[in-house]
Amino acid sequence: MNTLSRRGFLAASAAAVAVAHMPRLALAQAAAPIRLAAATRTLDIDGRAASVFGLAGPGGQGLVLDPGQRFRVDLTNDLDVGTIIHWHGQIPPNAQDGVPDMPMALLAPRETRSYDFEARPGTHWMHSHVPVQEMQLLAAPLIVRSAEDIAADRQEVVMFLHDFSFKSPEEVLAEISGGHAGGDHDAHAHHGGAQPMQGTPMGGMGAMPGMDHGAMGGMPMDQMPGMGGMMGMGGQMGGMAMDLNDYDWDAYLANDRTLSDPDVVRVERGGRIRLRVINAAAATVFWIDTGAAGARLVAVDGHAVQPLAGNRFGLAMGQRLDLEIDLPSETGAWPILALREGARERTGLILATPGAEVRRVDAVAEVEAPAFDTDLSQEARLIAVDALPERPVDRGQMLMLGGSMQPYVWTINGAVWGQHRPIVARSGERVVLSFHNMSMMGHPMHLHGHVFQVVGINGQRVAGALRDTVYVPPMSMVDVALDAGEAARWMVHCHHMPHLATGMMTEFAVSASV
Repeated sequence: MNTLSRRGFLAASAAAVAVAHMPRLALAQAAAPIRLAAATRTLDIDGRAASVFGLAGPGGQGLVLDPGQRFRVDLTNDLDVGTIIHWHGQIPPNAQDGVPDMPMALLAPRETRSYDFEARPGTHWMHSHVPVQEMQLLAAPLIVRSAEDIAADRQEVVMFLHDFSFKSPEEVLAEISGGHAGGDHDAHAHHGGAQPMQGTPMGGMGAMPGMDHGAMGGMPMDQMPGMGGMMGMGGQMGGMAMDLNDYDWDAYLANDRTLSDPDVVRVERGGRIRLRVINAAAATVFWIDTGAAGARLVAVDGHAVQPLAGNRFGLAMGQRLDLEIDLPSETGAWPILALREGARERTGLILATPGAEVRRVDAVAEVEAPAFDTDLSQEARLIAVDALPERPVDRGQMLMLGGSMQPYVWTINGAVWGQHRPIVARSGERVVLSFHNMSMMGHPMHLHGHVFQVVGINGQRVAGALRDTVYVPPMSMVDVALDAGEAARWMVHCHHMPHLATGMMTEFAVSASV
């Protein structure tokens, strides 16, 4: 048993308390790069050994950087297959972004590649950009601390979420897709045949031939013909069932563990916690439920938002939440749970003071959690602390999100990767991308190399959060504004791994300014 991976992450362990109080002599650190390795490891999943991948840094899975510390990393591939790592939430030079052959090839077994760029503070993560590998847990936290983090009198805890199957990713994808797979098979997974999944086929709800967004006119959803009041909490849309979950996974993990043996984080009575939650799942949206420990949402995707009080916040794949929690001045244990949307399964960790009784939490709840943000009400409540500066929009681009469960093909503007037409812009332009989802599944849409601000929800202008991954529920539209960066090919894709594996990706092609 690999004790390091078994115990989870440095930032979520007892060692983190000691680290948080060490003098920060490393701020003027020597130029030696950090060693990071993509390697296999063994987890205990409910008493059964599981061989998975991981990203091991000096303190275990993941990396924690100090304020001002550059991202200087030597990545070694200790796997038997080629891999490439994307630094999700960071904006490296395009050559270091980590997408197969765009422009760098996969890192061969035993090869080492060096990275060096300015790190952006916040709660981020890193993962393989080969979908079948991300499904094998080739992912880890990437935390870049700010000067405020160092000065604050609070304990930092990371909750890293994943879904897990004992089957190979190829088997999982074959079961999900029923043998239907579009996309670039060189860049992504190969699929075998399998029986179609049970469930209501939503064929025809995808990229409908001849459907022109102009017919909708950017109207709010409740004004679109036939769309008023379509959304229900239980995943129902006007009598049509949303497809919430493609697959029933064998386990749901928080810091590599299930609730049968959860990560128990030692905390102080009356202490303040900065809980950094990362949804690294392949295909699962979670609700983060802090229960009796009331929380404030203070950041999304590594960017500060005006604090939002509550004890349940939703989190789609690829996204991050930072929660501040003030614990009661008493001995106790506070479960922080991640509830699978539209289902009863859950995972999580437990914050416990010394001497507290830690009771077992069942991995199956008594009631199903609702679907997440079908009306975008959570997104609409988020307000960026540091908004993009106001300036005229130079270019608007529509991205129609389509697809269906049978055949299992997911598209952007009616095309899969390899048949796509790039979304274009010039470096320095203010660009608005409009994600319009005409399918019956939600899509967490991630843009590489840029930070964007949510500026429109179902046709209504908002001054929303800064993000790099935005969730677009079925039959909804989200507008995001950004300033086009380095002239290069940047990926835009759905962060639902089976959707990505079947081709739901295009490129944001930025050309040099004239």
